[in-house]
Amino acid sequence: MSQVLIDTQALIWFAENAPALSAAARALVDDPNTVRLASSASLWEMAIKIRLGKLTLRSGSLRRFAIMLRDHDVEVLDVSTNDAIGVGDLPTGEHKDPFDRLLAAQCLGRRLTLVSIDTAFDAYGVRRVW
Repeated sequence: MSQVLIDTQALIWFAENAPALSAAARALVDDPNTVRLASSASLWEMAIKIRLGKLTLRSGSLRRFAIMLRDHDVEVLDVSTNDAIGVGDLPTGEHKDPFDRLLAAQCLGRRLTLVSIDTAFDAYGVRRVW
């Protein structure tokens, strides 16, 4: 069984069955042998963007979106102390998005593959599928 962490944008595309999700990403997350994970940090990021008017979900609310995740057998991965420490161990570089850095730390600390369109993750040595 492979475990994948789905980044925030890919998570929205997956849950809303949007065509923007690449064929390789869709095949991986649709595979019955794949354990699909979403970081609680992604839900936090979405809540902030909704509040700021930068994100609208087709489900209408983050609460309903979370129910959609459960219905799609996506497990929510809580942020641990080790994840927070792992963020501090990442190289500083150009990429400063705190949510992305946390996802990278979660992937590296747990040896997860990340489903993401964002090539910035490659600088951290994260296994990424798109």
